[in-house]
Amino acid sequence: MHVPDGFIDAPVSIAAGAVAVGAVAVSLKGARRELGERTAPLAGLVAAFVFAVQMLNFPVGAGTSGHLLGGALAAILVGPYTGMLCISVVLLMQAALFADGGLTALGVNITNMAVVGVLAAYGVFRALVKLLPRSRRSVTVATFTAALVSVPVAATAFVGLYALGGTADVPLGKVLGAMVGVHVLIGIGEAAITALTVGAVLAVRPDLVHGARDLQTPLVLRTGTGPAVPGTPQAAEQSLAARSETRAGTGPQTGTDPAAAPAPTAPAAPRRTRPVWLAGLATTLACAGVVSFYASGSPDGLEKVAADFGFATTATAHDAAGSPLADYGVADIDDARLSGGLAGVLGVGATLVVGSGVFVTVRRRRAEPAAAAATAAPSAASGASRAEDGTAHSPGA
Repeated sequence: MHVPDGFIDAPVSIAAGAVAVGAVAVSLKGARRELGERTAPLAGLVAAFVFAVQMLNFPVGAGTSGHLLGGALAAILVGPYTGMLCISVVLLMQAALFADGGLTALGVNITNMAVVGVLAAYGVFRALVKLLPRSRRSVTVATFTAALVSVPVAATAFVGLYALGGTADVPLGKVLGAMVGVHVLIGIGEAAITALTVGAVLAVRPDLVHGARDLQTPLVLRTGTGPAVPGTPQAAEQSLAARSETRAGTGPQTGTDPAAAPAPTAPAAPRRTRPVWLAGLATTLACAGVVSFYASGSPDGLEKVAADFGFATTATAHDAAGSPLADYGVADIDDARLSGGLAGVLGVGATLVVGSGVFVTVRRRRAEPAAAAATAAPSAASGASRAEDGTAHSPGA
């Protein structure tokens, strides 16, 4: 559903660009709350994976194809704010390097796919997760439904923008019916891909799925005959250490037999994300470098509707049409398989680098205030201690 230059007039394109800029600014702030030390690199990989899978056009009948939009997938895996940034990075890379989606229409595409697509998908997903039983199967069902709904909603948003600034006189009611009809079919493919991907991550590492965070069981550590210790690993460890000191006679209650105190249970070490990241990267490169060669060559849903209703001719030449990677091929390489595969791999690399850079930077900006507060606290405490000592030992005391 990449809108080319020329479909939407300048005023509406500028307005959509302003909406996109505002949404990205809000997402940068919101992503600070979603991104953790482990999830920032994974968010870059999610962006790269969406880029790769968008190259895999699948047939939906009547000479039409579709591809993943990715809003539901990104939002459920890494959160809605981070998901908007993921799709925005993908659209920027596609427009700038591959001449896919107009540069003047970049705001329109971000608004349609990164804003409307993500918000619609995540809204449906959260509503279903609250209504359904708390289980991984419910998360998968909610994921499938959210992805299915998000595609025709984004298609409807495009028709709304075209009603405001379309450059051709077309029967909007018929265009709306055609866009929604074909994108419902595309949505089925989107739903299947999204549910399979989220389900695979759930089966291996449910703790890495943002949308399944409510399914995580709070940590409960038990120490012999003592009560359960709920909470985070750090809180549990502190509580166990305090109980051990008390039983050993170093705490407030002395005289307890040290031999009766069981050894505290150490909290489980955080699970490594590198194996998941490497497996995801290998899958992403395989999709972009190998599987993409077998993608359908039929026009996608928007292209087909535009051709059927006569406004495809209003598209203008892309400013990046002379790019060495334009149309997902490497210039001067005659072998189509090699050219397309290499372009896909280069696109994955560029998206991964840009996306990871954005998310790591956002994560660091979140960590800076916390580090400053942690540094200021001991200084304040030290100052208060010195003040008390001065009062206690002053000559006039």
